[in-house]
Amino acid sequence: MILHPFRRSAKAQHNVLARPARAVAFAFAGAILVGGLLLSSPAANTQGTFTPLVDGIFTATSAICVTGLTVLDTATHYTLFGKIVILVLIQAGGLGLMLIASLLSMLVMGRIGYLTRLSTQRESSAVSGADVRTAALMILKLSLAIESMVAIILTVRFWLAYDHEPIRAIWHGVFHAVSAFNNAGFALYSNNLMDFVADPWLCIPISGAIILGGLGFPVLLQLRHHWRHSLKWSMNTRLVLLMTALLLIMGTVFITAMEWNNPRTLGNLEPGQRILAGFFHSVQTRTAGFNSIDIGAMHSASWLGMDVLMFIGGGPAGTAGGIKITTAAVLLFIMLTELRGETAVNILGKRLSRSVHRQAITVALLGVGAVFLGTMGLLLLTDYSLDRCLFEATSAFGTVGLSTGITPELPDPAKAILIALMYLGRVGVLSLGSALALRDRKALYELPKERPAIG
Repeated sequence: MILHPFRRSAKAQHNVLARPARAVAFAFAGAILVGGLLLSSPAANTQGTFTPLVDGIFTATSAICVTGLTVLDTATHYTLFGKIVILVLIQAGGLGLMLIASLLSMLVMGRIGYLTRLSTQRESSAVSGADVRTAALMILKLSLAIESMVAIILTVRFWLAYDHEPIRAIWHGVFHAVSAFNNAGFALYSNNLMDFVADPWLCIPISGAIILGGLGFPVLLQLRHHWRHSLKWSMNTRLVLLMTALLLIMGTVFITAMEWNNPRTLGNLEPGQRILAGFFHSVQTRTAGFNSIDIGAMHSASWLGMDVLMFIGGGPAGTAGGIKITTAAVLLFIMLTELRGETAVNILGKRLSRSVHRQAITVALLGVGAVFLGTMGLLLLTDYSLDRCLFEATSAFGTVGLSTGITPELPDPAKAILIALMYLGRVGVLSLGSALALRDRKALYELPKERPAIG
């Protein structure tokens, strides 16, 4: 039997595709371990003592997975060294560890290794095999440009309106700009951003950075090249922009209406300030995690609606988490197609491949399963109510970072559950989505068809 010299066996091809997925998973796990050890060290603690390792690992996971859930007060517990470690982890997790590895490889060796190239593709669908170098540099420049513009606005505001010293204003501006664009939600204030609930000069730039980061790098890169020519936009770009606008509007209306008369959240604000706060928290469900009102004081119905928004998340191959807007859109159009009695799923003038249907359903059901198991674990390990446990589990899986206030009080086993959910939400679904997209296994036979009763 003669084998084609350039044709890989099925097993060899599977191994080639599996190695990048393992590389991404191990890279994140390694960064979490190193970050956790650094954050547990006395140098990172204002008391000069060791922080419990589980708390260090939790914070490192939250930072590298750009979540924002915290078990310790970032503002008072960590030294400048600790905060810098958190900032570096946020930036690395937002850009993507393998993309950073590609940039370092170019810097040190002048080229990108084959495995690094595949791993970068696996981690970010914004990068194709032919242009890893160009796309990696472009993503880096775009990210730094957006973060710099937002940092300048925030620095000026902190300096002029809140009497921060220039150095402190710059530090706070940079930290919150990076945290916002990477959808992390870490803040340098003990009550997060509650002191700025009525300040549009802080809330709107932070919201803008979160939205841009949540669109995903494929959308940002395409808008950079063709922002004046919408006819050249891909289905992915159109879907992300359309669904982002719809979810932001729906989320703003929902949160503002539900909390309008709640004296512990929006009730004591002026009408315009209530709308600003409602919009700000609708943006946070794009998986950012800042809060300008007390999330724990919101109505249970508000938590449930935010659970849905957090589970959906933002755009693919970006800094946001969740099952992704495109996955939710595909499921919506599949449902509409079935209700209409049609056979082909059409979106924005294009027909979807049936493999996309299966991928969307698989990712969504696995996400539901992860949140379900996480919620059950929290219920078994704590005395908190179902709505609070569901909110924390969804926030962790969606890498959001919003909390009803119970996360710092959780026992270590419950913290471990949230760590696993954050890791899965950032690495697992991302790797699964790309693995499903690359998997193309054709059977040599078909079984007889039969239709079970549905409904």
